[in-house]
Amino acid sequence: PGVREECGKAFGCFSRRLKDYPAATLHETIVDFHNTPVRLEQLENAAASDPCRRLKDVAEEMKFARAREKETRLLVEAHAAGRIPLRVTHNDTKVNNVLLDRETEKAVCVIDLDTVMPGLLAYDFGDAIRVGACSAEEDERDLSKVHLELPKAEAFARGFLKELKGELSEEEILSLEAGARLMTFENGMRFLADHLNGDKYFRIHRPGQNLDRARAQFALLADMEKHQEEMREMLMSLCR
Repeated sequence: PGVREECGKAFGCFSRRLKDYPAATLHETIVDFHNTPVRLEQLENAAASDPCRRLKDVAEEMKFARAREKETRLLVEAHAAGRIPLRVTHNDTKVNNVLLDRETEKAVCVIDLDTVMPGLLAYDFGDAIRVGACSAEEDERDLSKVHLELPKAEAFARGFLKELKGELSEEEILSLEAGARLMTFENGMRFLADHLNGDKYFRIHRPGQNLDRARAQFALLADMEKHQEEMREMLMSLCR
Protein backbone atom coordinates (compact mmCIF):
# COMPACT_ATOMS: atom_id res chain seq x y z
CA PRO A 1 0.00 0.00 0.00
CA GLY A 2 2.90 2.43 0.61
CA VAL A 3 4.02 2.33 -3.01
CA ARG A 4 0.45 2.68 -4.29
CA GLU A 5 -0.14 5.71 -2.09
CA GLU A 6 3.10 7.25 -3.34
CA CYS A 7 2.01 6.66 -6.93
CA GLY A 8 -1.35 8.22 -6.16
CA LYS A 9 0.46 11.26 -4.75
CA ALA A 10 2.62 11.51 -7.86
CA PHE A 11 -0.32 11.53 -10.25
CA GLY A 12 -2.33 13.80 -7.95
CA CYS A 13 0.61 16.22 -7.84
CA PHE A 14 0.81 16.09 -11.65
CA SER A 15 -2.85 17.14 -11.87
CA ARG A 16 -2.56 19.82 -9.20
CA ARG A 17 0.48 21.47 -10.72
CA LEU A 18 -1.21 21.64 -14.12
CA LYS A 19 -4.65 22.70 -12.87
CA ASP A 20 -4.35 26.21 -14.32
CA TYR A 21 -2.84 25.13 -17.62
CA PRO A 22 -5.30 25.69 -20.54
CA ALA A 23 -5.92 22.01 -21.28
CA ALA A 24 -7.92 22.71 -24.44
CA THR A 25 -4.80 24.14 -26.11
CA LEU A 26 -3.00 20.78 -25.92
CA HIS A 27 -2.81 18.53 -28.95
CA GLU A 28 -5.07 15.47 -28.74
CA THR A 29 -2.41 12.80 -29.25
CA ILE A 30 -4.97 10.05 -29.85
CA VAL A 31 -8.35 11.39 -30.96
CA ASP A 32 -11.29 10.00 -28.91
CA PHE A 33 -8.89 7.95 -26.80
CA HIS A 34 -11.26 7.91 -23.82
CA ASN A 35 -14.51 8.68 -25.63
CA THR A 36 -16.36 5.65 -24.30
CA PRO A 37 -19.43 5.96 -26.59
CA VAL A 38 -17.05 5.97 -29.57
CA ARG A 39 -15.35 2.83 -28.22
CA LEU A 40 -18.74 1.08 -28.14
CA GLU A 41 -19.40 2.27 -31.69
CA GLN A 42 -16.05 0.82 -32.77
CA LEU A 43 -16.98 -2.48 -31.14
CA GLU A 44 -20.32 -2.51 -32.96
CA ASN A 45 -18.52 -1.82 -36.24
CA ALA A 46 -16.17 -4.73 -35.61
CA ALA A 47 -19.16 -6.96 -34.84
CA ALA A 48 -21.00 -5.84 -37.96
CA SER A 49 -18.08 -6.56 -40.27
CA ASP A 50 -16.89 -9.67 -38.39
CA PRO A 51 -13.89 -10.16 -40.72
CA CYS A 52 -12.59 -13.26 -38.93
CA ARG A 53 -16.00 -14.86 -38.28
CA ARG A 54 -15.50 -14.71 -34.54
CA LEU A 55 -18.77 -13.00 -33.59
CA LYS A 56 -20.55 -16.31 -33.05
CA ASP A 57 -18.21 -17.05 -30.11
CA VAL A 58 -18.71 -13.76 -28.23
CA ALA A 59 -22.48 -13.47 -27.88
CA GLU A 60 -22.31 -13.12 -24.08
CA GLU A 61 -19.59 -10.49 -24.24
CA MET A 62 -21.54 -8.44 -26.80
CA LYS A 63 -24.67 -8.71 -24.64
CA PHE A 64 -22.67 -7.50 -21.62
CA ALA A 65 -21.35 -4.46 -23.52
CA ARG A 66 -24.68 -3.51 -25.10
CA ALA A 67 -26.44 -3.68 -21.73
CA ARG A 68 -24.19 -0.83 -20.55
CA GLU A 69 -24.66 1.50 -23.53
CA LYS A 70 -26.21 4.23 -21.35
CA GLU A 71 -23.26 4.04 -18.94
CA THR A 72 -20.79 4.91 -21.70
CA ARG A 73 -22.14 8.48 -21.78
CA LEU A 74 -21.78 9.26 -18.06
CA LEU A 75 -18.53 11.22 -18.22
CA VAL A 76 -18.80 12.79 -21.66
CA GLU A 77 -22.27 14.13 -20.85
CA ALA A 78 -21.17 15.42 -17.43
CA HIS A 79 -18.33 17.32 -19.11
CA ALA A 80 -20.53 18.61 -21.94
CA ALA A 81 -22.97 19.95 -19.34
CA GLY A 82 -20.14 21.76 -17.55
CA ARG A 83 -20.39 19.67 -14.39
CA ILE A 84 -16.80 18.38 -14.53
CA PRO A 85 -13.88 20.35 -16.02
CA LEU A 86 -11.42 19.56 -18.78
CA ARG A 87 -7.96 18.98 -17.34
CA VAL A 88 -4.48 18.06 -18.44
CA THR A 89 -4.38 14.28 -18.16
CA HIS A 90 -1.53 11.77 -18.29
CA ASN A 91 -3.57 8.90 -19.78
CA ASP A 92 -1.21 6.07 -18.78
CA THR A 93 -1.35 6.10 -15.00
CA LYS A 94 0.30 2.78 -14.30
CA VAL A 95 2.53 2.29 -11.27
CA ASN A 96 5.53 1.72 -13.55
CA ASN A 97 5.11 5.26 -14.90
CA VAL A 98 6.13 6.74 -11.56
CA LEU A 99 9.85 7.01 -10.80
CA LEU A 100 10.46 5.93 -7.20
CA ASP A 101 13.52 6.54 -5.06
CA ARG A 102 15.25 3.18 -4.70
CA GLU A 103 16.07 3.71 -1.02
CA THR A 104 12.96 5.43 0.33
CA GLU A 105 10.34 4.23 -2.19
CA LYS A 106 9.07 7.82 -2.29
CA ALA A 107 7.75 9.15 -5.60
CA VAL A 108 10.22 11.34 -7.46
CA CYS A 109 8.28 12.18 -10.63
CA VAL A 110 5.82 10.97 -13.24
CA ILE A 111 7.34 9.66 -16.49
CA ASP A 112 6.14 8.57 -19.97
CA LEU A 113 4.48 11.79 -21.06
CA ASP A 114 3.73 10.97 -24.71
CA THR A 115 -0.03 10.63 -24.08
CA VAL A 116 -0.46 13.85 -22.08
CA MET A 117 -3.49 15.60 -23.57
CA PRO A 118 -6.85 17.17 -22.66
CA GLY A 119 -9.12 14.88 -20.68
CA LEU A 120 -11.01 14.29 -17.44
CA LEU A 121 -9.51 13.57 -14.04
CA ALA A 122 -11.66 10.44 -13.91
CA TYR A 123 -9.69 8.99 -16.82
CA ASP A 124 -6.38 9.11 -14.96
CA PHE A 125 -7.80 7.96 -11.65
CA GLY A 126 -9.92 5.27 -13.27
CA ASP A 127 -7.14 3.69 -15.30
CA ALA A 128 -4.87 3.60 -12.26
CA ILE A 129 -7.53 1.67 -10.33
CA ARG A 130 -8.25 -0.63 -13.28
CA VAL A 131 -4.61 -1.71 -13.42
CA GLY A 132 -3.40 -1.26 -9.87
CA ALA A 133 -6.34 -2.55 -7.83
CA CYS A 134 -7.19 -5.68 -9.80
CA SER A 135 -6.53 -9.03 -8.16
CA ALA A 136 -5.35 -10.80 -11.30
CA GLU A 137 -3.39 -10.45 -14.51
CA GLU A 138 -4.98 -8.64 -17.42
CA ASP A 139 -5.47 -11.87 -19.39
CA GLU A 140 -6.48 -14.14 -16.50
CA ARG A 141 -8.62 -17.03 -17.80
CA ASP A 142 -10.02 -18.08 -14.42
CA LEU A 143 -12.51 -15.25 -13.94
CA SER A 144 -13.22 -16.31 -10.34
CA LYS A 145 -9.81 -14.80 -9.55
CA VAL A 146 -10.69 -11.40 -10.99
CA HIS A 147 -12.02 -8.77 -8.58
CA LEU A 148 -11.47 -5.26 -7.28
CA GLU A 149 -9.11 -5.06 -4.30
CA LEU A 150 -10.55 -2.17 -2.31
CA PRO A 151 -7.55 -1.68 0.02
CA LYS A 152 -5.31 -1.14 -3.01
CA ALA A 153 -7.83 1.27 -4.53
CA GLU A 154 -8.04 3.18 -1.26
CA ALA A 155 -4.25 3.43 -0.95
CA PHE A 156 -3.94 5.02 -4.40
CA ALA A 157 -6.96 7.26 -3.78
CA ARG A 158 -5.54 8.45 -0.47
CA GLY A 159 -2.36 9.69 -2.09
CA PHE A 160 -4.15 11.07 -5.14
CA LEU A 161 -6.77 13.04 -3.23
CA LYS A 162 -4.32 14.28 -0.61
CA GLU A 163 -2.63 16.26 -3.38
CA LEU A 164 -5.93 17.64 -4.68
CA LYS A 165 -7.59 18.52 -1.38
CA GLY A 166 -9.86 21.53 -1.79
CA GLU A 167 -9.50 21.55 -5.58
CA LEU A 168 -12.38 19.27 -6.56
CA SER A 169 -16.15 19.65 -6.51
CA GLU A 170 -18.24 16.84 -5.03
CA GLU A 171 -19.34 15.89 -8.56
CA GLU A 172 -15.76 15.61 -9.76
CA ILE A 173 -14.81 13.52 -6.73
CA LEU A 174 -17.69 11.12 -7.41
CA SER A 175 -16.80 11.03 -11.11
CA LEU A 176 -13.60 9.23 -10.12
CA GLU A 177 -15.60 6.15 -9.18
CA ALA A 178 -17.36 6.24 -12.56
CA GLY A 179 -13.94 6.61 -14.16
CA ALA A 180 -12.76 3.31 -12.66
CA ARG A 181 -15.74 1.50 -14.12
CA LEU A 182 -15.64 3.23 -17.51
CA MET A 183 -11.90 2.81 -18.07
CA THR A 184 -12.32 -0.89 -17.30
CA PHE A 185 -15.33 -1.13 -19.61
CA GLU A 186 -13.55 0.81 -22.33
CA ASN A 187 -10.50 -1.44 -22.30
CA GLY A 188 -12.70 -4.52 -22.35
CA MET A 189 -14.46 -3.21 -25.45
CA ARG A 190 -11.15 -2.39 -27.12
CA PHE A 191 -9.81 -5.89 -26.47
CA LEU A 192 -13.04 -7.44 -27.73
CA ALA A 193 -13.11 -5.28 -30.88
CA ASP A 194 -9.49 -6.16 -31.61
CA HIS A 195 -10.27 -9.86 -31.18
CA LEU A 196 -13.10 -9.52 -33.70
CA ASN A 197 -10.87 -7.57 -36.09
CA GLY A 198 -8.12 -10.20 -36.06
CA ASP A 199 -5.79 -8.93 -33.29
CA LYS A 200 -4.40 -6.04 -35.29
CA TYR A 201 -3.79 -3.52 -32.46
CA PHE A 202 -2.88 -5.33 -29.25
CA ARG A 203 0.00 -7.78 -29.48
CA ILE A 204 -0.94 -11.33 -28.56
CA HIS A 205 1.27 -14.22 -27.52
CA ARG A 206 -1.34 -16.95 -27.93
CA PRO A 207 -4.61 -17.38 -29.84
CA GLY A 208 -7.59 -15.88 -28.07
CA GLN A 209 -5.56 -13.70 -25.74
CA ASN A 210 -7.48 -10.53 -26.57
CA LEU A 211 -10.74 -12.32 -25.87
CA ASP A 212 -9.34 -13.47 -22.53
CA ARG A 213 -8.35 -9.87 -21.82
CA ALA A 214 -11.83 -8.64 -22.68
CA ARG A 215 -13.46 -11.24 -20.45
CA ALA A 216 -11.16 -10.35 -17.55
CA GLN A 217 -11.95 -6.64 -17.92
CA PHE A 218 -15.68 -7.34 -18.00
CA ALA A 219 -15.36 -9.55 -14.90
CA LEU A 220 -13.52 -6.75 -13.11
CA LEU A 221 -16.20 -4.27 -14.17
CA ALA A 222 -18.95 -6.54 -12.87
CA ASP A 223 -17.20 -6.67 -9.49
CA MET A 224 -16.66 -2.89 -9.48
CA GLU A 225 -20.39 -2.45 -10.00
CA LYS A 226 -21.03 -4.45 -6.81
CA HIS A 227 -18.72 -2.13 -4.86
CA GLN A 228 -19.89 1.14 -6.41
CA GLU A 229 -21.33 2.64 -3.23
CA GLU A 230 -18.32 1.58 -1.15
CA MET A 231 -16.00 3.29 -3.62
CA ARG A 232 -18.05 6.49 -3.61
CA GLU A 233 -18.18 6.59 0.19
CA MET A 234 -14.44 5.94 0.40
CA LEU A 235 -13.66 8.80 -2.00
CA MET A 236 -15.88 11.26 -0.14
CA SER A 237 -14.44 10.24 3.25
CA LEU A 238 -10.89 10.85 2.01
CA CYS A 239 -11.86 14.40 1.03
CA ARG A 240 -13.41 15.37 4.36
